[in-house]
Amino acid sequence: MKKIIIGILIAAALGAAAFFSAGDKEKEVNYRTEKAVRGDIVATVTATGTVNAVTTVLVGTQVSGTIKNIYVDFNSPVNKGQVIALIDPATFEAQVAQARANLLSAKANLEKSEAAFADAKRTMERNRWLLSKDLIAKNELDTAETNYETSKAQVGVSKAQVAQTDAALKITETNLGYTKILSPVDGVVISRNVDIGQTVAASFQTPTLFTIAQDLTKMQIDTNVDEADIGNIKVGQDVEFTVDAYPDVTFKGLVSQVRNSPIIVQNVVTYDVVIGVDNPVSANGHSPLLKPGMTANVSIVLQSKKDILKIPNAALRFSPVARDKGRPQGQQREKGPGVWVLEDSKAKRVPVKTGISDGNYTEVLSDGINDGQELIVESLAKQKNNSSAPRPRMF
Repeated sequence: MKKIIIGILIAAALGAAAFFSAGDKEKEVNYRTEKAVRGDIVATVTATGTVNAVTTVLVGTQVSGTIKNIYVDFNSPVNKGQVIALIDPATFEAQVAQARANLLSAKANLEKSEAAFADAKRTMERNRWLLSKDLIAKNELDTAETNYETSKAQVGVSKAQVAQTDAALKITETNLGYTKILSPVDGVVISRNVDIGQTVAASFQTPTLFTIAQDLTKMQIDTNVDEADIGNIKVGQDVEFTVDAYPDVTFKGLVSQVRNSPIIVQNVVTYDVVIGVDNPVSANGHSPLLKPGMTANVSIVLQSKKDILKIPNAALRFSPVARDKGRPQGQQREKGPGVWVLEDSKAKRVPVKTGISDGNYTEVLSDGINDGQELIVESLAKQKNNSSAPRPRMF
């Protein structure tokens, strides 16, 4: 009976010891730390944009008709003034012929009017001489003078008709010239919107037949930068970007323009930042790598520094929870950036002055943090509680 009682007492003592030991371990707080290190840091603003040609020309038509011939296709290089398509000119050639006939008729009428004017002038002069000899009545001279003035005015009308028909001829000749669709610039055809036999109508608006990129060796990226970051963007800043077609290639460019016009989509305000880039040529030496319409993931370099002391951003975000022991309660209310370090196994807050950041690390401008010093980035107290052994059941 004594052995049973002694055994029960020993078991109770061991259970109590395990219970209080587990409670003490729960009071311990462990932390994960990272070191402050020296290195380079680059502050950037990220954005997305679309790769476009610097100059893109939409080629249309000023006359209506049926497409008779097309002389270029997608990706065809073209020169300024080159014929790239032809609208059936038959109707316009007939209009030119009719306008020329009208001009010839007007010129003939002018000659007729000039002949009548000359005859009226001779009649008037003759009647004046006859009247001076009292050989005719005064009214005959008046009639001759009236005919003279009328024929003189008719000459003016005929000259105006000649000018009018000449202008109409020039219009028809111009429209005939418009049947030849010419390239306005040197470049590459990136879009063709018509086929042979298709009818195009230019009555209300000019239809777009071709889209020509003037120079694909020079491209630009139109990016949407958030209003919170636009104040840091300046013309001339370096830019690095990637495209999905070449994920392992980093392209470079420069900020060429910061546009003031806001872009508002669902109450989100952004601004167009134009980035100028040189379009490198592919390995075969023929086609450029960047193509219009590609999506670019852009990083605009605001500032870069080398060999500076930097700390992980997780250390700046860390703050001990209320149950952490050994933390002075007043430090939680301190303002400004700061980090936490371990001093005598207790968390201590150290205020810091920060500089530029790349999103992962931040520059330290103040004293108090040394190269290689361990900084608290995460509390493992919760993980410790979850992994602790279960308490013994007490009866």
